[in-house]
Amino acid sequence: MSEGPARVDSWLWAVRIYKTRSAATTACRAGHVRVNGDKAKAAQPVKPGDELRVRISGFDRILVVRQTLTKRVGAPLAAAAYDDRTPPREPMAMNAVRDRGAGRPTKRERRDIDRLRGRE
Repeated sequence: MSEGPARVDSWLWAVRIYKTRSAATTACRAGHVRVNGDKAKAAQPVKPGDELRVRISGFDRILVVRQTLTKRVGAPLAAAAYDDRTPPREPMAMNAVRDRGAGRPTKRERRDIDRLRGRE
């Protein structure tokens, strides 16, 4: 745990947003990380109070840095290092899709599809 600024890719890895530091670096290069509204390079420093927008699997997570970390820590300490201000997502409806060429659905699969579509 450090008091000074930390690299944004290192911080994202340390607080367990990305599994590896290289994945965090790649996300920065691709433009998926913004610090205070501006696209961030991997070596850009972050300090307490900075707002990060991280795009993961098509959705933005909004994180406010509470504490700078350069080493990976346990999950409870990592969660305490940032405020998650991400608005809740609305649930998405699931569609029943079968693989092409999978053949005719079995009786059990037809029941599952009907249940999914709300036709019970």
